[in-house]
Amino acid sequence: MRIKQVLNRFYVHNIDQSVGFYEKILNEKCNLRFKYPQANLEIAQVGNILIISGADENLQSLKDTQATFIVDFAAEFKDFLLNNGATVIKDLKKVPTGMNMTVKHLDGTIVEYVEQK
Repeated sequence: MRIKQVLNRFYVHNIDQSVGFYEKILNEKCNLRFKYPQANLEIAQVGNILIISGADENLQSLKDTQATFIVDFAAEFKDFLLNNGATVIKDLKKVPTGMNMTVKHLDGTIVEYVEQK
């Protein structure tokens, strides 16, 4: 059970503009970008920044989630988290990049866990 990467989540309306800006400021290229039509979102990653783009009504339900943890085995993390006082807000489900779930930690922090395929 290992956290591979922690991503900061930025919510934007213009993904092209944001990707360009963060590529320049971080001196890194966008290494992941895809449309998530089921949620009317587009998602990109530049370095340790996860850029989530969409209309306000599509972003509203996501904005309480403060980070994304890329993990090796999401199911193992689910068991660990539940045994350590966390609450699953959105259970494990398939997403374009693999599997994810959203969890509220014991301290109130909300984190998305992603197991990439």
